[in-house]
Amino acid sequence: MNERTVRLKDGGLMPALGQGTWHMGDHKNTEGQEIESIRLGISLGMTLLDTAEMYGEGASERMLGKAIAPLRREELFLVSKVYPWNAGRDNIFKSCENSLKRLGTDYLDLYLLHWPGSVPLGETVECMERLVVDGKIARWGVSNFDTDDMEKLFSVPGGEKCAVNQVLYHLGSRGVEYGLLPWLRGHGVAMMAYCPVAQGGILGRQLLMDKTLNEIAGAHGITVIQLLLAFALRRQDVAAIPKAGTPQHTRENAKAGEIRLADAEWERIETAFPAPAHKVPLDIQ
Repeated sequence: MNERTVRLKDGGLMPALGQGTWHMGDHKNTEGQEIESIRLGISLGMTLLDTAEMYGEGASERMLGKAIAPLRREELFLVSKVYPWNAGRDNIFKSCENSLKRLGTDYLDLYLLHWPGSVPLGETVECMERLVVDGKIARWGVSNFDTDDMEKLFSVPGGEKCAVNQVLYHLGSRGVEYGLLPWLRGHGVAMMAYCPVAQGGILGRQLLMDKTLNEIAGAHGITVIQLLLAFALRRQDVAAIPKAGTPQHTRENAKAGEIRLADAEWERIETAFPAPAHKVPLDIQ
């Protein structure tokens, strides 16, 4: 069971290892397996569940709603996201209500602004706080916000109540460690890593084939994917939401939270994949 948590600024606890749902719920022929995977992950302690109104235009939320329907809501930590153009007073309340309906619940543990947009941040914050007061969400945060975006957010009334920033982060994309992650720590904002195992693409294949990673993974009897996930989880204030569309991958992800490496092994990994020594743009893919 994965019991490690990340403490949020309001004193609440967020599971450190969760499940993402991007590209899930898109096809009826795989929905049954996806639901099985989600439920298995929950039974293994991966109770942080992340989705968004953007994912399949609500399809992922509907799939997730089916998966959690027979489960105890209070044991789950549900996260969804609102499109930037829906993040103002004209649309956000309806967007939130639609997400709740698709998920089959009456509140979210965390509601995120999916990426910076044109709606004034002060208006979005005001609406988020209204949703908190109305009991629709327990807290709110942002996604894909770089350091300058966070500074703008904290400059508006109530912006400092942001609980989480969800960004792309994995061993092959460590740019957030230079400026953003220290900034978040200094302001009590937790970080949530999406794509923590660099799914797909050339970079993902390079990581999976890397000699150092394969040697260390082999020595521990784990997969490189599990090692990548362990890397993302090694910090106390960072949560990770890997996606797994099959029960086998879900089991692999769940075990990653238990992996412990020696300092010398982490040093080998750090040497092979060093963090940048200067500011780099925030990765989003």
